[in-house]
Amino acid sequence: MQFSPVMASGPRIENILTCDVISIGFAKEKDGSWVLTGPTSLVANVETFFGLDLLDELAFFTPSGKAGELFEIPVSAQATKAGRIFLTCVGDKTTPDLRLAGAAIGRKVREKSIDVVSLCAKDKLEIKAHAISMVLGAYTWNQKSDAKKGKPKFFVVTNDSRNIEEAQIIAHAVCMARNLIHTPANIKNPAWMASQAQKIAREKKLTINVLAGKGLDKFGGLRAVGNSSPNPGPRFIQIGYVPKGVKKNRKHIVLVGKGITFDTGGISLKRPYDTMTAMKSDMAGAAAILSVLSALADLKPDVQVSALLMCAENALSGTSQRPSDVITHFGGTTVEVINTDAEGRLVLADGLAFADLTLNPDFLVDIATLTGAATLALGRQYGAMYTRDKALARSLVAVGERSGDRLWHMPLIDDYEDALESDIADFNHTADKGDYSAGSVTAALFLEKFVGDRRWVHLDIAGAARSESDAGESPKGGTGFGVRLLIDWITNL
Repeated sequence: MQFSPVMASGPRIENILTCDVISIGFAKEKDGSWVLTGPTSLVANVETFFGLDLLDELAFFTPSGKAGELFEIPVSAQATKAGRIFLTCVGDKTTPDLRLAGAAIGRKVREKSIDVVSLCAKDKLEIKAHAISMVLGAYTWNQKSDAKKGKPKFFVVTNDSRNIEEAQIIAHAVCMARNLIHTPANIKNPAWMASQAQKIAREKKLTINVLAGKGLDKFGGLRAVGNSSPNPGPRFIQIGYVPKGVKKNRKHIVLVGKGITFDTGGISLKRPYDTMTAMKSDMAGAAAILSVLSALADLKPDVQVSALLMCAENALSGTSQRPSDVITHFGGTTVEVINTDAEGRLVLADGLAFADLTLNPDFLVDIATLTGAATLALGRQYGAMYTRDKALARSLVAVGERSGDRLWHMPLIDDYEDALESDIADFNHTADKGDYSAGSVTAALFLEKFVGDRRWVHLDIAGAARSESDAGESPKGGTGFGVRLLIDWITNL
């Protein structure tokens, strides 16, 4: 598992000069003038040490002022390791712009074994967000035989070591999710996912229970989807974080993640076929919540959290489920299968029902790359959030803006519920009885049938979990969306 550590550097010029690169922020004021940002005295000391007027140097580059713009200045002096200064634009000095600046620094030094110290941010939350984004910008994953092995190290200037410890834990968790998502499906099957969860549980002293084979008799959706695979069959993975000590009225959160390790569409085969190449990422929801549990073990919030990873491969074989099949979910609800490529909601329904009927959660959250409709609606910058709890929705939207995993509250439209009717079962799972052109909404309405009266949130991250380009914080492929969001929400609940 490769990621770049973030470390604190004391607010002394001697510490700054031990790094190969010093990044200093700049921004444009309302009057059109340029200013340097970050710890003022340290920035001045850097200028004095190297005999530079950095604003004069900046004018040479004629900057645009766009966040993430970066200019490199070679420097040299005896008795110092520093050889370059990055002038990095922090835009309007907002937290999102400081994230973009951090990502630009990370990208600039990808796969290089050098130390970088950033003087771009001052505020505690801004420093944390900036530090995380440096690591995310530097992230790479490949299996090339000649892959470069260099890894940069990032430092920020702060007296708050706990803030940086948290930044490192969160950055590590996002990178862990990305590694899980990028692993090819010929390696990553449900049994492999279970082995990864068991390894993390051992290392972090988390509880874990894995069900397979006859242990899944009551999980009709998971079996219907996963029994089509020639690889080891489906797995129900329950992993839990329980704080030490006994506390009355401690909150219990249950996270349910879609873990389709590869999705062919089954009998309802995906077309065009090249859309399948991204389907190793169809377990991004499960990857996110597994990574969140790993981080919580280190952050130690006083909240009990259970994660249910609903893992299966939706393959095409003689044992595949068929359109027109009727399956019985955990808890007894029957569902008519219409399209086998709408498999995610079938495995989630089992997980949600299990959580409602056996775990008594205070909050029930599912996260899944569920519908192309969510991507059409919101693109790749926002996750679609469905809940009837308006206060909870407002809270999560605010957490999303703060963490960088942004959400948009979508409507659960009751007028569309008749689309779930079935002539032969309790429901049909694809809302086939109506033609509302609202696939993400009707998928959420289907899932709501399995959550009882819980405070429930459905996160459809089909767009945000995958990046089509290598830009900003995200590599091309899996982004790890949801990890920062859920960690921030849980630790501040």
